Amino acid sequence: MTGKILVLTAIDDELDKARAPDGVEVIYTGVGKINAASAATLACLVLRPSLVINYGTAGRINESLGGLLEVSGVIQRDMMAMPLAPRGRVPYSPELDHLSSGRPGVTCGTGDSFVTTSDPWLIENKIDVVDMELFAIAQVCQRHSLPWRAFKFITDDANDLAHQDWTANVKDGESLFWDALERIRAQ
Repeated sequence: MTGKILVLTAIDDELDKARAPDGVEVIYTGVGKINAASAATLACLVLRPSLVINYGTAGRINESLGGLLEVSGVIQRDMMAMPLAPRGRVPYSPELDHLSSGRPGVTCGTGDSFVTTSDPWLIENKIDVVDMELFAIAQVCQRHSLPWRAFKFITDDANDLAHQDWTANVKDGESLFWDALERIRAQ
């Protein structure tokens, strides 16, 4: 892959930017959709990358998954504008119902809450993992016609122990991500 790669991640506990190879810029967005959208917009306008990659941690909804996963699509799990639109959909904006990376992988549900309990809606809608930034980043990329990819490392089971498990596992996916990035750059 040629051109600058922009890696967006929420916090430095997830990814050490000092490990980024030449041609890769790592930006910390902060936690949540507003922080992610703001940082992604500014970074895309200033750096003009050829590819945007979101790396981050995630809770798993699909119990069969683990490790580092590539994301194929993302929805907003906390968009609740009923009766104007069903949960997960932005009213009057069908192009934002489900954003696709164009890559095979899992489906992520983004929201501004740390998931600590079962939510049947996530299972009914085939959400595999949950995070707090990806949808905002993917939407910025869509609006700026930039390709995006996302990799999520499973840290927890999105249950009542999620905060303890996330804290214990937040750093465990970093080397796996850097390996995946090297494979992308070699393409």
